[in-house]
Amino acid sequence: MPIKNRLAELHKDITEWRRDFHEHPEILFETHRTAARVAELLREFGCDEVVEGIGRTGVVGVIKGKTDQRGMVVGLRADMDALPILEATGLPYASKTPGAMHACGHDGHTAMLLGAARYLAETRNFDGTTVVIFQPAEEGGGGGREMCADGMMDRWNIQEVYGMHNWPGFPTGTFAIRPGAFFAATDQWEIVVEGKGGHAAKPHETVDPVVTSAQIITALQSIASRNADPVEQVVVSVTSIESSSKAYNVIPQRVTLKGTVRTMSRHNRDLAEDRLTRIAETTALAFGARADVKYMRGYPVMVNHEAQTEFAAEVARAVSGVCEEAPLVMGGEDFAYMLEERPGAYILVGNGDTAMVHHPEYNFNDEAIPAGSSWWAEIVERRMPAA
Repeated sequence: MPIKNRLAELHKDITEWRRDFHEHPEILFETHRTAARVAELLREFGCDEVVEGIGRTGVVGVIKGKTDQRGMVVGLRADMDALPILEATGLPYASKTPGAMHACGHDGHTAMLLGAARYLAETRNFDGTTVVIFQPAEEGGGGGREMCADGMMDRWNIQEVYGMHNWPGFPTGTFAIRPGAFFAATDQWEIVVEGKGGHAAKPHETVDPVVTSAQIITALQSIASRNADPVEQVVVSVTSIESSSKAYNVIPQRVTLKGTVRTMSRHNRDLAEDRLTRIAETTALAFGARADVKYMRGYPVMVNHEAQTEFAAEVARAVSGVCEEAPLVMGGEDFAYMLEERPGAYILVGNGDTAMVHHPEYNFNDEAIPAGSSWWAEIVERRMPAA
């Protein structure tokens, strides 16, 4: 089954929804306008149930099939939030909210799932129940975790869950997926190095936290190069160095380092946290300083389930003819929380030759809409075939 004819017919409507969301981006859990519009459309489509406020500002829609002999329930998830980026596309539908932009394509994900929901509510050509999930705060807020914590999976008896993300650089409307670990665990850390400040002309009277911090930064690179198995993925990045003094002639009292750790396994996640803490504390001690480490765990590794991944790839090949093996992604994805609660899979859909996500010139490619919406609809119709 290629692109569904009805979804091709709805392409213009879905594009209009997408561009409206693009014009009005909202950050993290502040997706009030977006969620209200999503709920309004789901009610217009005739969903059997529409519930707002799941995971603070999430929306859930329920669509029952013509029959329900097996009691199967499949969840489909899209994210709604934007990023705190100043848009530089110059598009006629560019963001009207200064400092906020749909730079990751969540406007497209939301619109594509709305298209699939409209089709499924019209046809209901399946045996079971579809739950469409519109999630806030994927970009660092953990909205997926919050929706799960609100009991979403048990409340609607969701048995499997599927998600999708657009991917620049892949041909438009093609797909890519991989089983197992797919997106990385993403942790943040902060190290405050406390020394003894003083005049830059008298370094011998100080304990220099700048020199100490430099040694810590260099030593942190040994986590990936000398502690982790070289065939596994560990990325330790120092992304910020801030001194308590801005003067040229002052050795500061303290330096604050910040960064991230990205890993693809629980073992390496634990290893990285332990080594980062020990390296910072003992290196500082060797220089007569003190290091206070704060390690903040973020999204866990997102792990695709084997059987559901195989099924998702089969559906993708049916829709577009192409489903390749996706690369490992060291970025984070909070769909991981949903995949920890239920089996399922996450797939990439090609966005064509566009700027990469999180770039101020990025734009979701509307030509990917028919393939994305068709994939979601076909997941339902094939996983729960009409009796």
